[in-house]
Amino acid sequence: MKDYTEYIIQQAQKLLSIDSPSGYTEHVSQWLLETYREMGYDPQLTTKGGVLVQISRGTEENTEDPAKGPVMLMAHTDTLGAMVSSITGEGRLKLSPLGGMNANNAEAENCRIVTREGKTYTGTFQLCNASIHVNGEYNDTKRTYKDMEVLLDELVTSAEEVKALGIMTGDIVCFDPRTVVTPSGFIKSRFLDDKLSTAILLGYAKYLKDENITPDRRIYQHITVFEEVGHGGCASIPEQVTELLSVDMGCVGEGLECTECQVSICAKDSRGPYHYDVVSGLIRAARQADVDFAVDVYPYYGSDADAALSAGVDARHGLIGPGVYASHGYERSHKKGVENTFNLLKSYLG
Repeated sequence: MKDYTEYIIQQAQKLLSIDSPSGYTEHVSQWLLETYREMGYDPQLTTKGGVLVQISRGTEENTEDPAKGPVMLMAHTDTLGAMVSSITGEGRLKLSPLGGMNANNAEAENCRIVTREGKTYTGTFQLCNASIHVNGEYNDTKRTYKDMEVLLDELVTSAEEVKALGIMTGDIVCFDPRTVVTPSGFIKSRFLDDKLSTAILLGYAKYLKDENITPDRRIYQHITVFEEVGHGGCASIPEQVTELLSVDMGCVGEGLECTECQVSICAKDSRGPYHYDVVSGLIRAARQADVDFAVDVYPYYGSDADAALSAGVDARHGLIGPGVYASHGYERSHKKGVENTFNLLKSYLG
């Protein structure tokens, strides 16, 4: 059986190269539709702009037993970003965050501003009065969106000149991902949450097709596009589905066991516990396949599966993902984390 890790990494790099902050995801969804079709699937674009595809018809479906009914795998390709909220008299752009883009770790990041007419301009997100040789309060100033601005890479010095470029309030701002894959196997980039796990789902879909495998359960994949703002998984779930499995980033940090080389199985996040039987089943599957895993409780986290249940979906739910350090910042994972997540999916779904 071929190793799908390199395919997954390649797909992740392609996904990361496509700007897709929440609300601006058409291009990445079109890329996903084409990729699934190339594999021989029949994906559908949801009304909200996500991608829904059935990757297995199942062989022993039993809708009376939730553990044997159809399962939906969920990942998301919308990322953090920002939106132009106003233009200053000096021709600088003030921003409003999309999702949890933190101003502290976005300082001095290059970005792209996409106008409603489709033009793209570049700039840098900086502290106001950012020259330390001039600003005596530089070290003490809090990094907030109120105190930061985008300097356009254009010769503009007034709001009128900026508007003449076609830039206006409501334009999308995309930050550079700065993707790097090191010889030692580390994957570093903004927005590994959740393009790395989206690539893992693509790898799993390719594995089923290449190896001509039909798991017992009917399996769907739903790549959502509003997860970072809380309602990605709230819709487009087939009525027969009895289980939702979010494949997102696994948290790495103080008080947690997971490392970047493992797959994390989440037992509870900020919205409450995941379904006991699903978590237990994932642990059994990991042990049976000799997968390197950790079970953790995430203190500040919500997933597409959480959103679906909040919207009224009657299904069991779970959450797994490769360990990712520095979430919502410049993130890092490892190929071993990818392999362990992929192998857990294979073991759990049969």
